[in-house]
Amino acid sequence: MATEVREPAQADADPASTLLDAYSQAVIRVVERVAPSVVNVRRSRSGGSGVIVTPDGYALTNAHVVEGAREVAVTLTNETEPVRAPVVGADPATDLAVVRIPRWGLPAAELAESDSLRVGQLVIAIGDPLGFHSSVTTGVVSALGRSLTAADGRVIDNVIQTDAALNPGNSGGPLVDTHGKVVGVNTAIIPMAQGICFAIPAATARLIAGVLIRDGRVRRAYLGIGGAATPIGRLLAAELRLGAASGIRVLEVAPGGPAERAGLQRGDLLVGLNDLTLATLSDLQGALVADSIGKAVELRYVRQGELRRAAVTLVEARSS
Repeated sequence: MATEVREPAQADADPASTLLDAYSQAVIRVVERVAPSVVNVRRSRSGGSGVIVTPDGYALTNAHVVEGAREVAVTLTNETEPVRAPVVGADPATDLAVVRIPRWGLPAAELAESDSLRVGQLVIAIGDPLGFHSSVTTGVVSALGRSLTAADGRVIDNVIQTDAALNPGNSGGPLVDTHGKVVGVNTAIIPMAQGICFAIPAATARLIAGVLIRDGRVRRAYLGIGGAATPIGRLLAAELRLGAASGIRVLEVAPGGPAERAGLQRGDLLVGLNDLTLATLSDLQGALVADSIGKAVELRYVRQGELRRAAVTLVEARSS
């Protein structure tokens, strides 16, 4: 009786190789889709990357990439000659900037909702450091909701951290998901960010880009204090019926600023502004919106165990 010899079935292929092939193909598809929207941005001898977000030439990049420039040289994918692009506006508080490329019908990347990100999700960092080839690294979202200090001292909230290494010149380029949507704008302003990628969330980028395109700058209200989040203590918080067990300890008061004029002193503990609870510096920054400029607000604070109130008229913060 003859013995039947069977060819190995395709299903017997190495599962690890199959998985890696699928991973590689997914990355390739994303890069092919997004890379045409990634540009090289140069200011004098320094530069970085950017990502086109509208077909009529508006592109996002980092504020530190365009710092001090009124226009920058932008090189589009597969082009060798740069074009001059005016800087529409920059916001050092979020390390975001918008430039306008004088072209129409450009391939625009799609900004995703960063709120849909999950720790462990695959992401791809893309840049154009040389002006004609994309630089690509991959990794996963390793943390969400990070807080980083920007160039002007403000805290950038809800920052994305990934282990997709940020290559030199990739700052300002997009961080994308496996669907090719931009979930963040890569930044290299943090010294420890070598080998780790930090990105400004797409939701923040969308908001700031809209304001910069409309107004050319981001307006914020100014209180005139320096402070730090400080625990209040549960007993005192309960006694004063506070909404949180922490507040903002006033470490310095700017001379002549709104806080000084309202009588605030070093050591005071800020716990509320109008109807908002102030438990962290992020809470305070979120309350200092443009709509508050020139308006009187009620500031609640604790001094020597006593809850006090003061009317403060906020002014516009000076541009960095």
